Amino acid sequence: MKGGMVPTWLELLLATQFFTICTNHLSSTRNECNLFCIDCEESKGAFCYYCRSRHHSTHRVIQIRRSSYHDVVRVAELKDILDISDVQTYVINSATVVFLNERPQHRGCGVSAIKASLSSYNCEICNRALLDPFRFCSLGCNLKESKRI
Repeated sequence: MKGGMVPTWLELLLATQFFTICTNHLSSTRNECNLFCIDCEESKGAFCYYCRSRHHSTHRVIQIRRSSYHDVVRVAELKDILDISDVQTYVINSATVVFLNERPQHRGCGVSAIKASLSSYNCEICNRALLDPFRFCSLGCNLKESKRI
């Protein structure tokens, strides 16, 4: 998101609550809302596997996943549609991912404080310790920086 060019769908993606049960498919399996369409102008947020088949079969859809109760998306799904070069990536279950939003961190005590004090890299927005020389810990922090410019 260099140069302040923010896709219109990104803010909605970051504000969307995922992993709820789809109200249109209550009795179906795979009815968890963990998909997001970046092509729909009037997108209503998250939807399930069955909604994709019915309403988004020809659209660009990304799947949101969970890691330690935080939403992530695979880099492979974003790399062609969004500049994420400044966002810390992680390998989780053999997939390279980025976190959607800033994750809370406990300051001043415990392992988090030790990691932060030993880290050479920190998120420019929330100051979270980073593993590698990136500027941001999540897409949300990257967006906040883009809006400040």
